[in-house]
Amino acid sequence: MLAFSIEKPGDNYGKVVTIPKPTLDGPGFALIRVLRAGVCNTDLEILQGYMGFTGVLGHEFVGIVEEVHDEIDAEWIGKRVCGDINVGCAACGVCDKQYDHRCSQMGRNHCPNRSVLGILGRNGTMAEYLTLPVRNLHPVPDDMPDEVAVFSEPLAAACRIVEQGLVSYNDPPDKVAILGDGKLGLMIAEVLGREHTERVGNGQDAPVLFGKHEHKLQLVNDTGVITKLIKDCQDSSAFNGVSPAYAGKFDVVVDATGSPDALALSAALCRPMGTLVLKSTCASTPEKPFNSAPFVIDELKVVGSRCGPIDKALALLAIPDSDPNRRSLNVAKYITKSFPLSQADEAVRCAAERSTMKVQIICNEK
Repeated sequence: MLAFSIEKPGDNYGKVVTIPKPTLDGPGFALIRVLRAGVCNTDLEILQGYMGFTGVLGHEFVGIVEEVHDEIDAEWIGKRVCGDINVGCAACGVCDKQYDHRCSQMGRNHCPNRSVLGILGRNGTMAEYLTLPVRNLHPVPDDMPDEVAVFSEPLAAACRIVEQGLVSYNDPPDKVAILGDGKLGLMIAEVLGREHTERVGNGQDAPVLFGKHEHKLQLVNDTGVITKLIKDCQDSSAFNGVSPAYAGKFDVVVDATGSPDALALSAALCRPMGTLVLKSTCASTPEKPFNSAPFVIDELKVVGSRCGPIDKALALLAIPDSDPNRRSLNVAKYITKSFPLSQADEAVRCAAERSTMKVQIICNEK
């Protein structure tokens, strides 16, 4: 089969290769024919050496189940699915909830023996086929286009903030800032804007999305968030670089920039003893070392937030335009271009361009 693969860590753009079609890993697994895969910033970081990954890249997908190992799972054959990207061992204390019975997401995200699609020890989605446990699969509504279903994984990452209960909607509700107008930041704005509108109402203390690009901010004008350019909150004369009108004004700040430079700005926006949510991985460098002082001085609670509920994301994507009570979510507007799998190297180069929003790879036709 065709696949886009990294042969050595930091292989820049990888290449399209022909590799053996995968076989079922064992009991409980399914073979999935990939229809579409998405390219995200994590993929671009992996191409530069992040995680030291080699193999087939990608973790966003929609596909059709072609084969299952166990007869009991035969009902899945022919179904169109998306999937959780973490593959746990299903045997440790985390997977069977003995580690923390209060948190049903432990097994989904934190098995110490896990492999991760296209990130850690498991071939990913930029291929004609992949394998996943049936327990990882989520059925896609029949009327949902493939190009929409691919957004379930990044949208689920945004939904994880709600799932973690990091924002309070009591009276008064938390004031929330989202930093970063990249693909993930916009997905978070889509989710938190709608959540605020449904639970609080329009206008009152709506989340604020700070970004660098006016044209990107305009994409979420209808989501219930307020949009502002980052430069509007910056003040070089202030000790923390932030204008007094914004410094310490937010109960929860979500950093989705992927830049260590933005951590100081995020901390400055957050009130003392507030919550800073880190949604993207970034590393400090000798040139840009991490400064812990503002986090300690203001006693900030720093919370990581990672993979979220695919089923909740699919439910959001399935809201019809005709629904009188809930605003539909138009993710097609984020797609810049789609490429066939044979041109996956071009797709990755396109995804790395600053002007690009979302790139998808067509791995198989239905």
